Amino acid sequence: MLTRLDRIQLVVEDRSEAESRFAALFGARTVSRDASAALGARRTTLQAGASLIELLSPAGPGPVHDFAGRWRQGLYGAGFATPSLDAMTARLDANGVPYTAEHGALYLREAPFGMPAVIVQDVPREPVGHIRSIYEVTNPVPDWRAAADYYTRIFGLDASRFCPIRSQLYGYEGVLTLFDPPHRLDRIEITQTFGGGAMDRFFHRRGPSLYMCYLETDDVPGLQSRLEALGLPWAPAEGRPPGTNLFIHPRGLFGMLVGVSRTNFGWLWSGRPDLAGVPADTPTVH
Repeated sequence: MLTRLDRIQLVVEDRSEAESRFAALFGARTVSRDASAALGARRTTLQAGASLIELLSPAGPGPVHDFAGRWRQGLYGAGFATPSLDAMTARLDANGVPYTAEHGALYLREAPFGMPAVIVQDVPREPVGHIRSIYEVTNPVPDWRAAADYYTRIFGLDASRFCPIRSQLYGYEGVLTLFDPPHRLDRIEITQTFGGGAMDRFFHRRGPSLYMCYLETDDVPGLQSRLEALGLPWAPAEGRPPGTNLFIHPRGLFGMLVGVSRTNFGWLWSGRPDLAGVPADTPTVH
């Protein structure tokens, strides 16, 4: 019952600064400025590609205030689109999932695996700027199977579409809950971490939460050039062909780690390497 990752929610200290940076880096355009009582936040909504980025700052007591008080800023939550908001409402009710309805969106009031979520009606959106879309959020948890079962049940996902994942290099194992393969890469990446690497250290510091997001673009070198022009830290992905995959350091994007892959390249580690547009012997480590 989910069709795509529709948006991410980012808590920031200065929404104006973040708005300018996302415009310069991704060609993001400002859609609206408003407030959310469900989040207890002031909000600036941007569109980048076909995705939305909600920049949040506390407006009083509430979950965003609590997040900012603990972590200052960073990736807070994720929003998913569904073909029928009425059907999703009925499913949440049937599974005893509490939510708040606000401005045509369902804000889940519990996040047992550390992923605050909002569900919206799927509405076509013409891409803008320099990217295609944000297609993944990464959710490290104590038990990836339990988290996958929970999301499958409450969101009505089809587990036969999922893709198992494991990375010795980055220190995790888990699953990609692909919503609509092979038409879309959109998914939640659920991981259990090990080995003392960056994701493992993050999990032991924060517990279940959102670690990063992933986006795709037709022009990775162009994005790299903008990162360098803006003086923002980034690193190439290990073992990847030039121009296919990089990471933007959280220092550059208000506490949020962002992976960038060339359009369709993410299929290399998502169960359909034949769709990635690279030689068959390209390493598939994620």
